Amino acid sequence: MSRKSLGRTLISLVSLVTAVGPYRADWNETHVKNPAWPPHAKFHNGQTMSLGLALGTTSLWQLWRRPTRESLDAGAVLASLYWLTQISALAYPGSKAVDPPGTAKFPQAVVAFPALGITALGYLLERRRLARD
Repeated sequence: MSRKSLGRTLISLVSLVTAVGPYRADWNETHVKNPAWPPHAKFHNGQTMSLGLALGTTSLWQLWRRPTRESLDAGAVLASLYWLTQISALAYPGSKAVDPPGTAKFPQAVVAFPALGITALGYLLERRRLARD
C-alpha cells in the first residue's frame, strides 16, 4: 500500500498550517508582544499557539506513520480541531475575533473554513483510495 496520496497530502498541508500558522499570526505586537495585554491573556495565547503546534504535529504523525483507516481518522480529526475550536470561540460571552480598534467580524475565516474544507476533501479522497487498496 502506497503511503503517498493526494488525500493525505492535503490533510498534511492543513496540519502544517495548524502547527505554524498560530506562530506566524500571533508572534507580534498585536498578540504575544502586546504591552496592553495582561499576562493571563498572553498565557492563553501561548496555550493556543502550543495547541496548534501539538495538533498539527500529532496529525502529521498519525497520517504518515502507517496508512490505515484509523490513522486517517485520527489525522483528519486532529487537523480539524484547532479550526473548529477557533470558530466556536466566537460563541463565548464577550468574545470577538479582533481587539479594538479593529472592526472585522471574523478575519480568521479566510483560513479556518478553507482548512476544514481541504481536510474534508483530503479525507474523502483518502477514504476512497483506502477502500480500493
